[in-house]
Amino acid sequence: MPNQQPQIIILMGRSGCGKGTQAKLLQKEFGFDYVSSGDLIRARMKERDFFGQRLKKIVNQGDLAPTFLISQLWTEKIKEIEEKEDLKGLIIDGSPRTLIEAKLMDEIFDWVEWTKIKVILLDISDQEAFDRLTKRRVCKKCGRLIPWVGDFRSMKVCDKCGGELITRTDDKPEAIRARLDFYTNEVEPAIDYYQKQGKLIKVNGQQSIEDVYQEVKKTVL
Repeated sequence: MPNQQPQIIILMGRSGCGKGTQAKLLQKEFGFDYVSSGDLIRARMKERDFFGQRLKKIVNQGDLAPTFLISQLWTEKIKEIEEKEDLKGLIIDGSPRTLIEAKLMDEIFDWVEWTKIKVILLDISDQEAFDRLTKRRVCKKCGRLIPWVGDFRSMKVCDKCGGELITRTDDKPEAIRARLDFYTNEVEPAIDYYQKQGKLIKVNGQQSIEDVYQEVKKTVL
């Protein structure tokens, strides 16, 4: 066990709320480790055993990875991270997706005796999330993703290379609506669970990226 309790930050919010962006900013400033459920799933999909190939088939069909497998991947990753001597903190992005996963994650943290847990909800409305996901653009020249937030909304050309900005073709409204419905039906019960525990901190995610980060950072300091 490390001598000092690591700070655990769980980032939650609707698709498009900026969890990945805020995680990177925290990671850069505080030196925290970062774990994304999506990264764990993609890594497991590359394995050529039955579970890896089965997972690849499920995900490629647009279905969710099963809870038991997510729990296994998280358990293995936490075991690996827990053994680090210089662990300062851990940022979690993409989990839990359901109430069951939230309870399973609590069991994992209880097992390794990590108690400094904060759940940060980057709160944006359903309409804001839909707009961000359907209106975000990508640079035709360098591939930079331009979010539909703050000053980026009025950007005419890429601020990195001056390339033309085009709307992403893979952001289909029906698929985005399904993701937002899943959030309402499955993720919100997990958020309520954390709120009842007194772990939830709400941050207005409809501000600029910089202003959101300043609020997020206050929860860490």
